[in-house]
Amino acid sequence: MIIRGGENLYTKEIENAIAQIEGVLEVAVIGRPDDVLGEVPVAFVVAYPGAVLTEADVMEHCRRHLTRVKVPAAVEIVEELPKNPVGKIDKPTLRRLVHSA
Repeated sequence: MIIRGGENLYTKEIENAIAQIEGVLEVAVIGRPDDVLGEVPVAFVVAYPGAVLTEADVMEHCRRHLTRVKVPAAVEIVEELPKNPVGKIDKPTLRRLVHSA
């Protein structure tokens, strides 16, 4: 869960909205610290091989399908998401990447 300005945001809801975009293979949403709001959502998106997908495409889709507070503050298109030994997306690794940036 991400707490943005006192509002509880469920990452799964944002991930499900982004997963509906044609060309999205995988998506993970995590919270990035924000001085004003506490946390803001950041989406990491992996496209299917050969698919053309931009940050702007993802943001526009989110603006149309999510309330304003749930729209990610940033979208990063990545080659792959880190996985744990079981094969699940390793969100703690993504959080460390965001916190160190």
